[in-house]
Amino acid sequence: MIKTQIVVIGSGPGGYTAAFRAADLGKQVVLIERYENLGGVCLNVGCIPSKALLHTAQIINEAKDAVHLGVNFAEPNIDIKGVRGSKKNIVNKLTAGIKALAKARKVSTVVGYAKFISANQIALDSGETVEFEHCIIAAGSRVSKPPAFPFDDERVMDSTDALELKTIPRRLLIVGGGIIGLEMATVYAALGSEITVVELADQLISVADKDIVNPLFKRIKKQYKNIYLNTKVSKMDATKTGIKVDFKGKNAPATDTFDKVLISIGRSPNGKLIDADKAGVIVNEHGFIPVDKQMRTNVDHIFAIGDITQQPMLAHKAVHEAKVAAEVICGYKSGFDALTIPSVAYTDPEVAWSGKTEKQLKTAGTDYKKGVFPWAASGRSLSIGRNEGLSKALFDAKTGRILGMGICGTNAGELIAEATLAIEMGCDMRDIALTIHPHPTLSETTAFATEMAEGTITDLLPPRKNK
Repeated sequence: MIKTQIVVIGSGPGGYTAAFRAADLGKQVVLIERYENLGGVCLNVGCIPSKALLHTAQIINEAKDAVHLGVNFAEPNIDIKGVRGSKKNIVNKLTAGIKALAKARKVSTVVGYAKFISANQIALDSGETVEFEHCIIAAGSRVSKPPAFPFDDERVMDSTDALELKTIPRRLLIVGGGIIGLEMATVYAALGSEITVVELADQLISVADKDIVNPLFKRIKKQYKNIYLNTKVSKMDATKTGIKVDFKGKNAPATDTFDKVLISIGRSPNGKLIDADKAGVIVNEHGFIPVDKQMRTNVDHIFAIGDITQQPMLAHKAVHEAKVAAEVICGYKSGFDALTIPSVAYTDPEVAWSGKTEKQLKTAGTDYKKGVFPWAASGRSLSIGRNEGLSKALFDAKTGRILGMGICGTNAGELIAEATLAIEMGCDMRDIALTIHPHPTLSETTAFATEMAEGTITDLLPPRKNK
């Protein structure tokens, strides 16, 4: 029997943050992780390894694009074993760092699959039992695997399989045109695969505004073999020559065969896999655990954070929720009340948005002003050989307060933080437009988009005002 004040289930960014914050506030903490390495999906088979591979892809792509700058590089000699090794080294450094931080904070780490056996006890598959005063559930999510697809064949991959980079297929089909699928398409295309993407919706990254995604769509449409929108995979069979796929869509063929297929259609929360009902914790039909602003479940001393609570399933959301849960347990007046949670697709170009999308504003009937600045008019963007991006700012038509922003272009994921801060602070057009941005930079496109909405732009002709 292990007894502790606080037990945390799951050691992803949310889990280890909760454990470390609670330990810093003087609590005795046990951190349970089902795998040997700390860090969860994000550090081991998600955010970090994918970004390491995307950086490799970026270098390859930039070398190819340099021909437009008058510089010619030879075709790259790709050592796939070396690429895998580089990715693994990055992951190992970070997971080792988390382990060291846990040790320094005297957080006890336990390896095992945790399931509740009562409101104050957890059983591990190792045979150990953990008795606790408070619990923070950070058990995350898993890849969604539709039973209709032949996952028992190694040629049908999920995102975890794809990150292992066992082989580079000649022809790769990616089922799902969301963020994860398109990031993997970016990697495999750079490494030499012929890419086909199939998406059920009428646009890629359907949660974002279409005009923000269009620069990406236009660029990869030229690079990839096919992109099928409004198309469904109706059947998939493993054959000797490859994975035979049947399509249902206006522009798609009836059938085609691929060397490998990546299924990337989302993730499912793990709420139903930890026997939460034995602790009296409510889990909804989708596997999410409802919580209040203090991250407390319906059971007063049990909290939940991260993917297992609600959308969006993002590491940076989990980290902030984790601090709230730990602080509330330690008696602090803390709550999760974020006005916005930014999203980023680390594609080429990147797509990022924060706050309300134009789709959401139209659906809600909100009266808004919009400013769009094309990066074809950005000196900095042109100087790095890119002109396809854009920045879009959305403001309340009456108050001028910023409601949302979308950016497509190089380093959009870095640039969106300014808009996120502006939304949290309640900035209006003048606050952003009068903030002096360095020139020439990509960051100044945020100010230019604002000036477009305001009608004070001088780098372009201002939009005509309605009479």
